[in-house]
Amino acid sequence: MVSKIIVACCLLAVAGCQSTTVAENATQLTVEFDWQGISACSSVSPEIRIANVPAETRFVDIQMVDLDFRTFNHGGGTIAYSGHGIIEKGALPTYAGPCPPGGITHRYEFTVHALNEDKTLILGHGKSSATFPPVR
Repeated sequence: MVSKIIVACCLLAVAGCQSTTVAENATQLTVEFDWQGISACSSVSPEIRIANVPAETRFVDIQMVDLDFRTFNHGGGTIAYSGHGIIEKGALPTYAGPCPPGGITHRYEFTVHALNEDKTLILGHGKSSATFPPVR
C-alpha cells in the first residue's frame, strides 16, 4: 500500500512540473500600452493592445518588470485570450502597478506570451516599455 502511495505522489509531482516551450514558428507580437488613467501604486493594470496574435492562442501571459529596479515583482498574470487584441484595463490578477519613489521616473516593460490551450507552448511573444510617470 505504501509503495502505491509513493508511486501516485511521484506521478502527481511529475505532472505538476509542466514546462513551457517556444514554438519553432513563434510570431513576434506587437504590444502597446500607455499609462493614461493609471495612478501611481495602483493595482489596476492598464489596457494592453496586442497584434499579430496566432489564431491558436487561448491564453496570454503578461508580466511587468521595472527596468530600473528589477528585484521588485510587479506580477501580471495568465488570462484567457478573447481574440480581439485588447487586454482590458484591470484584467491582470496579480499586478502591482508602477510606484517609483517621489520625483523619480522609472522604465517599465510588459512582456506578453501567447499560449496554446494547455499553456505548454509559446505561440508568440512581444514586449513594450514606457516611463512612469509619463514624460510630458
